[in-house]
Formats: sequence, structure tokens, C-alpha cells
Amino acid sequence: MSLHRLFLLLCLVLLVPFAQADAPAYRPLLWKVSDADSAVYLLGAFHLLEADDYPLPAEVERAFDDSAMLLFEVDPAAMTAPGTVAAMRQYMAYEDGKTLSAVLPKATLDRLGVLVAASGGSLQALEHSEPWAVNLSLTLGITQALGLRADLGLDRVLMQRAAQAGKPVAGLETVEAQLQAMDSVPYAEQVQGLDEFLADPQKAARQLQQLHDGWRAGDADRLDVEMRAEMARKTPQSYRLLDVDRNQAWLPQIEKRLADSHRDNTLVVVGALHLLGPDGLVEQLRARGYTVERICDTCAPQAQAAH
Repeated sequence: MSLHRLFLLLCLVLLVPFAQADAPAYRPLLWKVSDADSAVYLLGAFHLLEADDYPLPAEVERAFDDSAMLLFEVDPAAMTAPGTVAAMRQYMAYEDGKTLSAVLPKATLDRLGVLVAASGGSLQALEHSEPWAVNLSLTLGITQALGLRADLGLDRVLMQRAAQAGKPVAGLETVEAQLQAMDSVPYAEQVQGLDEFLADPQKAARQLQQLHDGWRAGDADRLDVEMRAEMARKTPQSYRLLDVDRNQAWLPQIEKRLADSHRDNTLVVVGALHLLGPDGLVEQLRARGYTVERICDTCAPQAQAAH
């Protein structure tokens, strides 16, 4: 069984229909960071969305129109480059001779085996996949079952919009740097994440739906507690590698856009996690003395001032 087949399995056998709540008010996670002569918009993305998440809020459209270029986590061209798939396969596999059955505790391996057996598959085909890669495939299965799609993700859609509008784009990091960050997470925390998923897949599905709803509502406080702070508490090394260190690497590039008085405004589109909390780009840039304001037409004035 390949990771792709495991992903499809989740779509078929894991989930029961979820009750659909009324869609929350649509408020973007959007901030404007400015100095005396230029501005950078910071837009928190959800990487997998559904058709009902479009059209985008008016605030996002204005920021897009006001920006001469867009910065994403990785350059859009790199996502479809010939070497990207090969790099993903390399980082998803072990380089130290270990195997999945040697890394996972027996209870976790047994739970995974039950899930795999539901499709008539075998764990053997997953032996060379690291726990984070298996967990990623399972999570993608949930998103597919919930109707959330990568091709509708906010970053993907804005990449297409930028191409159509002739706006230049660039990446804050390479694909390899992103994969290396995921691959560097210690096995103990990789296993912890996979074990929690397998212990209660339905809970994982509900949490993902709740995060999507929180993102759509622009509820920065809720997402900070339920996503960023929980990650920092439960898996501190993952938090450092996937959030804090990458934010620190991106900050000089964003500040460069602000420092050059000849540059036009820029729209920066990154995962919402990277904008939240004291380690997030919003507070890091505020601490450096830039003017930071939440852009949200329907947020309460006190909520905007607090962020």
C-alpha cells in the first residue's frame, strides 16, 4: 500500500457524515505592516479550502489589488518543478536504516495495521515511510473527506490570480528547506502525532473542521490557543522547527521589502500559524517598530486594536 492509497482509504472508510453548521462570518486573517513609505500585507492562509470559501472577502481583494507582487512560503514554480516529487520521496523515507515498524510502538503499529487492513492492504508497503509522512497522508485523507482541497487552498488560488494579473511572485524558502524542517522533527514527536491521530481519527476530523471554521471566522485568539499554543506545549521541537525557526528566517526578507523605498507594496501569503502568538510574524514585526494594523471590515474596533 502506497501513501497515496492510504490517503484514498481515509476518504472511503474513516469518516461518517458531519453535521454542517451554518458558515461563520467570513473575516480574513489579514494585517498591514508599514513604515514611512511602504507596506507589506500579511495574509494567513488555510492550505486546503472548499468552493464555499470563495469569493474572498473584500479586504483580501483590496490587499491583492494594492500589491505589486506576492510572496508565498515557496515559489509557485518550484511546486511543479521536476525535482520536487523526487525530493519529497527522499525526505519521506528513512536515511538511517530504520523502518516504520522499528520506530512505532506496538500499540500504534497495531492501530495503523487495522486501518490498512480495512482496504485489504499491508503495512509492508509503508515500512520505508517516516511517521510524519504517514500522518500527513492520513490528514490529507480527512481533508478530502471533509471536502477541503489543496487546489482550492488560499495560497494556490492567489498564485493563479497573480499569474493571471501578471504580478511577480517569489518564495520565502525552498521546497527542500520546507521538507527538511518536517523531516528534522524528532521521531518521538512524529510518533506522538501519528499515535494521537490513530487513537481517535474522528476527533482529528472534528478538530480540523473546527480549525477551518476558526480560520474562516478570522478568530485569531481561538486559533492561537487551539493550534499554535497547543503545538508549542505538546510538541515543542516540532513547534520550533516548523514555526519559530522558519519565521525567523523569513523576517529579514519581509523587512527588506519594507526597507527599500523604491519597492511597491507586497502581499505575503503564509499559513495562518505563522502569524499567531508572540513568535508569529505579526508580533515580531510590531516589536521591530513597524506600524501594524488588522485589516478587517467587520471586526469590532477593540478586537482590531488588540491585534
